[in-house]
Order: sequence, then C-alpha cells, then structure tokens
Amino acid sequence: MNGIDKMRDNGPAGRIDWVDYAKGFCIVFVVMMHSTLGVETASGQDGWLHAVVDFARPFRMPDFFMISGLFLANVINRDWRTYLDRKVVHFAYFYLLWMTIQFVFKAPGIAASAGFGEVARLYLVSLIDPFGTLWFIYLLPIFFVVVKLLRRAPVAFVWLAAAALEIAHIDTGWMVIDEFAARFVYFYTGYVLARHVFSVAADVQAKPWKGVAMLAAWSVANGALVYLGYSQLPFVSLALGLIGAAAVIRLAALMSLSGVFKPLRYCGRNSIVIYLAFFLPMAATHAVLLKTGMVTDIGTISAIVTAAGIVGALAMYWAVRGTFARFLFERPDRFKLVPDKAKVAPRTVLQPAE
Repeated sequence: MNGIDKMRDNGPAGRIDWVDYAKGFCIVFVVMMHSTLGVETASGQDGWLHAVVDFARPFRMPDFFMISGLFLANVINRDWRTYLDRKVVHFAYFYLLWMTIQFVFKAPGIAASAGFGEVARLYLVSLIDPFGTLWFIYLLPIFFVVVKLLRRAPVAFVWLAAAALEIAHIDTGWMVIDEFAARFVYFYTGYVLARHVFSVAADVQAKPWKGVAMLAAWSVANGALVYLGYSQLPFVSLALGLIGAAAVIRLAALMSLSGVFKPLRYCGRNSIVIYLAFFLPMAATHAVLLKTGMVTDIGTISAIVTAAGIVGALAMYWAVRGTFARFLFERPDRFKLVPDKAKVAPRTVLQPAE
C-alpha cells in the first residue's frame, strides 16, 4: 500500500477525513472574509474579526487550490470527453446557474442606478470575467484543462513558470488573468506533490505533538509578517501561501484525530454547496442586523453573518434534496456529456476536491 492508501478513512463513501476538514476550514474562512469585509464596508468600521481575516489572507485560497489539485493525477489520463464532463462542464453548469441567480437579486439595484442596459452588459461580461464570489469555480476548469495539456511538460519548468507568475503580482484588472497568475502555482503544487502532502498528513497523525509545535511556529511567523505588512511582498506571498497551505493540511490532520470538529468536516464535504449559496443568507442577515441595530458590535455582527451564510446555505441544500429543485446543487443528467457509472461499493479512493 502506498502513502495515500494508508490514510485514515472514517467517513462515508471512502472519503479521506483530513481532506474534508481542510476544505471545511477553508470554506469557513472564505465566508468569513466576504461577510466581514461586507459588514465593515457598509458600516464604515472595522471589527475584531478583521484581524482574523487578515491573518488568513496568505493561505486561505492557496490551500483551497492546493487541495483541489491533490487528486488530479487519479483522473488526468481519462479520455477528453469524460475529463471535460467532470472537470469543465460540471463547474460551468453551476457557475452559469448561480451567476444567473445572483444577477436576479442584484439586477434591480444595478438597473435603478445605471439602467437595464448595464444589467445586460454586466451579465455578458460575466461570461468571460467571473462575477462576484463565483470566481473560484470559474477558474478551476481552466486549471484542470491547462494541467492536462501540460501533463507531459517538464514539471520543474511548469512549476517555475507558475511561481514566476505569482511572484510577478500581475494586475490587469481582468480576474481570470490576475487570479490565474496568482493561484495556478498552488493548484499545480497540489498535483505534483500529492504524495508528499499525504505523507505530511500521515506524519502529523502519527506524531500529533510534532504537528502542534510546527503549527505554533508557523502561526507566529505568519501573524508577524501580516501585522508588519510584509505578507503581500513578492516571494514572501508565495512562501506564505505554500507554507500556509501545508499548515492548514497539518491542522486538518490533527482535527481528524478528534470527533469534536465533525461539523467542520461536514462543511468540507459540502463545500461546493456553501460556496454557491452562502451569499443569499449572508446578504439577508447582513442587511437585517445593520438596519435594525439589534447588535452593535461590528465584529460580532460579522461573526453572526458568517454563521448565517454557512448554516443558511446548508439549510437551502437540505430543503431541496429529493425535490424538483435539487438541480440547484446536483447537475441533471441532461447537462452531462457522459452518464454516471453504476455505483460501486464504498472503498477508500481518491475523491476529487471541489
């Protein structure tokens, strides 16, 4: 058995436990970032949660992309039709659906200030430049296709080119270009160093105190560089992104040793659900709390809005399961290039991270 096969597997359908904890950790911080910055912008004040958002900035998205690349080696040699169905059409379906849903809610405000022509223009632009919070699932299919096209290229050459793009801190104003440059190195690192990543997680689970010590040292260094304003400097941002992603993996491996964090694992298993739908309960809770003055502390408001975004998204998912509306979170067969294979008995497998 290789290092991957030896990983702990205590969950449903053969899912690897620490991967779900890592995804859950990251999706919570993504929602926290949007919630906190939204509340602070609307109120004109910073709250205590702002420091947490700043602390997570160097590693929040790098870890998400690294985790997404971990399982690519298991599927990259599939035929193009199957690969495109699972890795491009899948995400394109959810992007178009939820981008349209977001527009339905935002169109009245846009039309009132700039006219319906601007609504139409922004909708069309969103087909080539990701809209709002959905840029992550817009970019993932691009990464999947690029890596498949480059799978026979020298790994060192591709990685160094990807690292150079991140170090360059490209800023064209177009999200696809800018975020591709900033994030591809993490996705590719997850792909080429998958076995090493799994070995790191296994080592932490075997020697928990070693993992705790390394996390303590990392948290001090990451916090200091963020506080001093150095975290976004060239080379420093790349180092913090890679080291921070590894730290989250270590933390997730430690969490998997205890049942205390199971709700976080559930969030990780359903990270795509939360990512797609959190904006609705987040925006509603944000508006109610700021307008009513029920809570006055900005940090507390941000925390409540974060929780509402996560729980609200999951509640929407629970409400539509088994109903005609399940298409919101489950891609219908008519939008698949390749039909699903018959289900097999659960076993330990490399599941793709969404």
